[in-house]
Amino acid sequence: MWEAKNSRDLMIEVWEKLDCENVGAAEIEAIEAAVHGVYGPSAVESPMRIARLLADEGAELRHSEIMELFVRRFESRPYTAEFRNILKLTSLRSTLTSIRRLENLRRKFAAEGDKEGLRLIRERVIAAKKGLTATPLEREIAEWLAVWLQTPEAFETWVSLRQRSADFQERFSEI
Repeated sequence: MWEAKNSRDLMIEVWEKLDCENVGAAEIEAIEAAVHGVYGPSAVESPMRIARLLADEGAELRHSEIMELFVRRFESRPYTAEFRNILKLTSLRSTLTSIRRLENLRRKFAAEGDKEGLRLIRERVIAAKKGLTATPLEREIAEWLAVWLQTPEAFETWVSLRQRSADFQERFSEI
């Protein structure tokens, strides 16, 4: 039925088939349903991301409807409390505390077989990591997050060794 080769293109294709200039909650939900049907639930973007994509393509947005949809969804998410203030990446100490909290949460979700929770943790860390490149401290924090994402079980050993390394001591001795 759909010709799109990826979820992004599918969102645009569905919007074009809806043949509407204005996009609100009903249109976003129709796009989500199509993406879910073709690519599964993990491919469905948030209403805000879909709206941004469509706005970039020239759609006029009914902002209040889209915001209401987003808020309604956010309020009903079972993970809101667990993720509140979990990432504080302002220093190496706060980063280490955050990663330890993430690891505890990751272990909990893994023990419960909660794939959605595991996916959300990964998504949150990847998004946070993307913005960290400006300073040596941010690059170090991004490296810590990358190591944790790749091998969470080995992170504590790795970070302990990293903090004792000559390179680390030279770069961050004043911290």
